[in-house]
Amino acid sequence: MVNEKVTDLFIAKLLDNTKINYTPNGSDIKEVKDALKTASKKGTGNVGFPEFVGKSNEFIIVIEDKADLDKQALYEDEESDKLIMETEAIINYAENGALHYAQQIVEKTEFKKVFAFGCSGDEKHHKIRPIFVDEEDYKLLKEVENFENFSEENIVKYYKEQVCGQTPVETLELEDILKKSGILHEHLRNYGQLGDSEKPLVVSAILLALSEKSFSTNDLTGDEIETDGEKIFNALSTHMKRVKVQPETKKERILNQFNIIKDRPILNQIDNRLAKTPLKFFAEFLEKNILSSITNNTVEDVLGRFYGEFIRYSGGDGQSLGVVLTPSHITELFCDLVEIKPNDIVFDPCCGTGAFLIAAMHKMLKQANPEDEDKIKKDQIFGIEVREDMFSIATTNMILRGDGKSNLICDDFLKRSIKDLQKDNYTIGFMNPPYSQAKGKDTAHLSEIHFIKHLLDGMAEEGRCVVIVPQSTMIGKRKEDRQAKKQILKEHTLEGVITLNKETFYGVGTNPCIAVFTAHKSHSKKKYCKFINFEDDGFEINKHIGLVETERAKERKAHLLDCWLHDAPAESKFMVKTQIKDTDEWLHSFYYFNDEIPKEEDFEKVMADYLSFEFDMITHSRGYLFVEDDEDENGA
Repeated sequence: MVNEKVTDLFIAKLLDNTKINYTPNGSDIKEVKDALKTASKKGTGNVGFPEFVGKSNEFIIVIEDKADLDKQALYEDEESDKLIMETEAIINYAENGALHYAQQIVEKTEFKKVFAFGCSGDEKHHKIRPIFVDEEDYKLLKEVENFENFSEENIVKYYKEQVCGQTPVETLELEDILKKSGILHEHLRNYGQLGDSEKPLVVSAILLALSEKSFSTNDLTGDEIETDGEKIFNALSTHMKRVKVQPETKKERILNQFNIIKDRPILNQIDNRLAKTPLKFFAEFLEKNILSSITNNTVEDVLGRFYGEFIRYSGGDGQSLGVVLTPSHITELFCDLVEIKPNDIVFDPCCGTGAFLIAAMHKMLKQANPEDEDKIKKDQIFGIEVREDMFSIATTNMILRGDGKSNLICDDFLKRSIKDLQKDNYTIGFMNPPYSQAKGKDTAHLSEIHFIKHLLDGMAEEGRCVVIVPQSTMIGKRKEDRQAKKQILKEHTLEGVITLNKETFYGVGTNPCIAVFTAHKSHSKKKYCKFINFEDDGFEINKHIGLVETERAKERKAHLLDCWLHDAPAESKFMVKTQIKDTDEWLHSFYYFNDEIPKEEDFEKVMADYLSFEFDMITHSRGYLFVEDDEDENGA
């Protein structure tokens, strides 16, 4: 049995990590202290001593803990969300006791919003249940791993979302952006007769032109001599010069993709329905509805969101090409998993719209000294993209974030030699490779595991690589993939794999995972890798948007990083640390085992079930099933 002092110390540590001010065994808030003077759990009117009382914003936090997990809570029945509030239950169970103290505080003080916590167990095996209590009633909330949601910074949002059921402002803003992108999609089709692959290029070209100070939508007059398309093209070309996009060949390659702006007659002719050219109509729409969202938000890949919407509307163009765009919370997580620093050199060999590079640049600039910012943008961000349209969009995306000098190139990553890749000395590799490209023997080299190996081979010594791939990649179903796994462990090190929410790529139908490697360091047979089940990441499906972040995500991510970076203990259902072989399936589900020690009542139940089964068989004349089939004396 766990010593309750051990539980106390564990809970205190979690509170300290979140910088919540608290007092053990009482409160230093006079009003709360007075209320506790008659709040004994025994109901005698004597002093009550909750384990911890704290304050975060306008909310009081009160905590009761028990050493034994079986003393977490006593409910009216197994399906009920109502706690039994009789004296014995209040004394002996954590949630019941916490609720008792919270109700006393609400009744006897001016504090009418209280989060009560019932906690039990130790650092590895524990339960922490928040309960919101006010004058009307109480509400049981989902269990948490820490108090991240209840810090001064997060508690109000958590309350509004998880208690009041309000939709977060960020979700409403995103819903509005995606709604407008859907409207724009229809406009591009109806007024511009643009194909699905052409739409994001037109959007990118206009956004670049709008970024040029000398350009105004008022300049677009539908003139037949100098068309609106030529004006937009000239403005975006000037802007690319202004931000010093280099080399010249790269700039010309991008401009060639944008020729559609001036070459497509329908875009430059006045549409009677609009009383203006479609290009002017699109430019006015983007200026009013979209441009501010991109320039104000330094992390969210809005162009990527646009492209994702176009793919979703188009019914599969991107999926047939293996294009699966990475959500922003994953690109940020990549940076956190390797604790990216301002001196890192970051490389994404399949950069798509540039989402990983944008996230990395944002993290690096946030930590850097002002004098180092230009160097980061110029010399420490590298990307390759094989598709010319994607390459143009990625470059546009970087320009719109204030970086026109990133080392992006349009090329086939797998065809670049290891020697060529290594010359830039990449310390961080991020990748979301094309999915499901290996269809047979002729294309076996295009499987995700081969992309991973090529990236690792091209990294600097002990460079760190993070990839997001389908879970099947970690299994190795094909002979060629199994060989690649074997070679990876021979030359590099697998640090661990994180199984993700099945809806991470909402609507695509891919079950993804994140794998982390260290390059050019042979995997030791004695090394313990971490395999984590992060399917419950705090993100949920919103029918209008897709996958959206809830306030629970902060707590879930904090727990993940605490385990990954700081080796915090966790139940095996969340994390398994184990040695591996190349023939293993590198997934949490493969290594998972139940590490909870069975209780005596579990043993008794199993025995009772077995005896009931045996009795039933005997009464139905099938007792022979339980007689040992001994050999006769002759050994027959």
